[in-house]
Amino acid sequence: MDFSWSDEQLAFKNRVIQFAQENLNGDMVERDHQGKFSWENWKKCADFGIQGMCVPEDYSGSPALDIMTAVLAMEALGYGCEDNGLTLGLNAQMWTVQILLQQFGTEDQKQRYLPKLCRGEWIGVHALSEPNAGSDVYSLKTHAEKCDGGYRLNGRKKFVTCAPICDLALVFATIDPSLGKWGVTTFLVERTAAGFSTGPVKDKMGLRTVPFGEIFFEDCFVPEDNRLGPEGAGFSFSHSSLEYDRCFNLASELGTMERQLEKTIEYANQREQYGQPIGKFQSVSNRVADMKLRLETARLLLYKVAWLKERGEPAMLEAALLKLYLSECFVASGLDAVRIHGGNGYLTEYEVERDLRDAIGGVIYAGTSDIQRNIIARSLGL
Repeated sequence: MDFSWSDEQLAFKNRVIQFAQENLNGDMVERDHQGKFSWENWKKCADFGIQGMCVPEDYSGSPALDIMTAVLAMEALGYGCEDNGLTLGLNAQMWTVQILLQQFGTEDQKQRYLPKLCRGEWIGVHALSEPNAGSDVYSLKTHAEKCDGGYRLNGRKKFVTCAPICDLALVFATIDPSLGKWGVTTFLVERTAAGFSTGPVKDKMGLRTVPFGEIFFEDCFVPEDNRLGPEGAGFSFSHSSLEYDRCFNLASELGTMERQLEKTIEYANQREQYGQPIGKFQSVSNRVADMKLRLETARLLLYKVAWLKERGEPAMLEAALLKLYLSECFVASGLDAVRIHGGNGYLTEYEVERDLRDAIGGVIYAGTSDIQRNIIARSLGL
């Protein structure tokens, strides 16, 4: 495995960082406090080409990037963009909705939806979790009943990133509960469909600038042309998208961790106590060393998963290792950053505590840390 980067890739990384720093960070404290999603910044990202990075030119309007370069770009976005909610929303659409459309959609489905998603005109969401189907996600109750010309959906989805503002939902429903996971089927449901509704934005601990919420289906008619793939393929589709989601979304978290480390080192060199910078005290410098170690070891896992996906190889074990390790590292480093900043780190105005609050979500969404440990254990034959 060669994880070196070409001059062109590094130049693109720097362009992404510059774009994010110059365009995406305004009024962050206030937006976080109000839980305000920035449509303007979403559209700026689309105009720059973020949402269409890995989508073929026929649908995105620009040449698609290879996976390794896209991972580097999303890492750069996390470094330059202080809005972790925005990066989560972008990644959720790109790697759990667009990637499935691109890989398994019909030509008509791709033409209808991918251009709108890439241009930032529409927001697409991945609707899998339910009130009683979280970690045990394939016990879902949302039902798709065959009818003349399509299906009627009934059920409820929960914890859906961007649900309250979505235009398109990629919905997982069962056509027959007795089939278990092999009955799970995927549908493309537009917001304008009769029987489709969303709940209010849910308040949450972190990631406040991206809305979470519920979606409800009451005899919601979905044309057969809007079924994604064959009946019963939803189980394999979800596994495919989760590998991409864990890889790319965590790339943005890695970028945030690097920015967090640099900011913490700067503070430790400037803040003085007992006549010297606090970074000279071993208890502080050891925390900084731990932050650096987490960053570099997590980076190796991230690049390995991207390397495998670029070659079309399965990465279930490696993606689970990455998801578990990097998300837990982000929390640990976020806590170290607050401790090193002391009282200032606890204050909202210093913008240190926000990364810690945002990091907590990473050990839950896209499969909890406990579930990742279960996946790893099963992959090792236990």
